[in-house]
Amino acid sequence: MFVPGNKKRFLVKAATSDVDCVFLDLEDGVPVVEKAAAREMVAHILGTTWEGPLRFVRINSMDSPWWEEDLEAVVGSQMEGICVPKVQHPSDIVTLDRSLRRLEAAHSLPLDEVRVVAAIESAAGLLSARAIAAASPRVVGLMFGAEDYALDLGLGTNREGEARELLYHRSALVAAAAAARVLSIDGVFPNLDDPEGLSQDVLQARRLGFRGKSTFNPRQVEEINRVFTPTPDELAYATLVVEAFEAAQARGDGSVAIGGQLVDLPIVMRARRLLEVAGGSLGGE
Repeated sequence: MFVPGNKKRFLVKAATSDVDCVFLDLEDGVPVVEKAAAREMVAHILGTTWEGPLRFVRINSMDSPWWEEDLEAVVGSQMEGICVPKVQHPSDIVTLDRSLRRLEAAHSLPLDEVRVVAAIESAAGLLSARAIAAASPRVVGLMFGAEDYALDLGLGTNREGEARELLYHRSALVAAAAAARVLSIDGVFPNLDDPEGLSQDVLQARRLGFRGKSTFNPRQVEEINRVFTPTPDELAYATLVVEAFEAAQARGDGSVAIGGQLVDLPIVMRARRLLEVAGGSLGGE
């Protein structure tokens, strides 16, 4: 969940949010005149005792005049990583990695301590997404920035259904993340007054293979968690698949039929992954 870095009340409240990770925002959620104040607020909250979700800081884009100041303010604090927006080329990550290494050394941190989620928000970024994810071992995820991406494509203002016009582009990002063995995180659903649209959009994200979804409003968290949490029926079937396959292997068989469906090793591995999903994090795969 994105939390504006210039809103102290929101920053404090984020510690009790039922999300896996908060992205303390220094970019789009903060007006230019408040960038410096937001940087100070975020640095302060990173220095406090925290028992809440993982903390990443969304810095300003690397074509802005602020990103290096953002890093200077937050690296060395108690956080898990940063989100870098509008990444277009692997060279962006190489440049970022160089700056992070310098700051890690200055703060006596282990190299690659600061993890990175790279936001893909343009056609150029998508075409380079796999290389971007592979440009540094500190990259643990790719995030789809749907609104800026739609702007880059020249799409209309309103979403069509569950973002059907972005179906290919979202799928391509999932494939790039999977190829690089990092997490794929879907973009936000912007309409807070369309709960049915949110449900459809989140379900679409899960079906496409995204490992999570971002939001900027706590009102959407419960529905996102509901859709991305395996249901009891899904877990029961996954357990049945694993147990039946292990029994088949014990008999010397390489596959087994369950309810008329042939189950072999790839399906079993997907079932095992589902059973382990509750233990997932932004630590990579």
